[in-house]
Amino acid sequence: MTGRILEVDDLVVEYPGRGFRARPFRALHDVSLHIRPGETLGLVGESGSGKTTLGRAVLGLAPVTAGSIRLDGREIGTLSRRDRRRLSQDLQVVFQDPYTSLNPVMSVGDILAEPLRAQGMSRAEAGERIRGLLDQVNLPADAGNRLPREFSGGQRQRVAIARALAIDPRLIVCDEPVSALDLTTQARVLTLFREIQERTGVAYLFISHDLAVVRAISHRVAVMHRGRLVEQGPAAVVTENPSDPYTQRLLLSAPVPDPVEQERRREERHRLARARPESELAS
Repeated sequence: MTGRILEVDDLVVEYPGRGFRARPFRALHDVSLHIRPGETLGLVGESGSGKTTLGRAVLGLAPVTAGSIRLDGREIGTLSRRDRRRLSQDLQVVFQDPYTSLNPVMSVGDILAEPLRAQGMSRAEAGERIRGLLDQVNLPADAGNRLPREFSGGQRQRVAIARALAIDPRLIVCDEPVSALDLTTQARVLTLFREIQERTGVAYLFISHDLAVVRAISHRVAVMHRGRLVEQGPAAVVTENPSDPYTQRLLLSAPVPDPVEQERRREERHRLARARPESELAS
């Protein structure tokens, strides 16, 4: 893994306030991170921490107030409409709910054909590519003839992954892609993500509130709290020996099957909460 496919520097995202004299809401405060080709950066935090806002900013769906986002050296905010379309070839997304992100009246084959035909691929070429994509995500060849509602949640997420892979992107933003799945299906989809990365070298920005999920798939982990990046580093270090108090509390909040260990974590979490600095309580 050399170079950087994604570079985010001092990123600020603000939304206008609502109502008379309302102050703007700052969702991200000077966030900086990077992702190398073929690498997974896990972005973790509780609801409202700003992690999804960061993903939306990378995708060009959230306003950038200050700072910069570069994909393969190209500044996303300064690209023309034509260059943004070209950029979409390198940048794709897998959302949390595959059912709402897939057109329910289109067959899976037609869903996968859309980005291929948009790139000028012939019907025959697209058909061959679709068969390869279905095989890549471990779906049967006849899946292309079926509608999304005919699949389970895990299978629909595989369709969404296949669509994201259709035009060979270099980076995929994965926004809570397994949170709606049961634990067994989660494990299978995470394994699929890893296998695809090993075969293709695609990079992931993997967004999740679940530290265990992030630990299972990430090379490095970045932790967000109240719009700020509070800690980042190798996955093993951040998830097993975190230095920031917020990350420590996040780790202690993760459920474990042992009731004695669960009670110990609960008491330690409460101790850390009581020891929280006044500056954090006031922020």
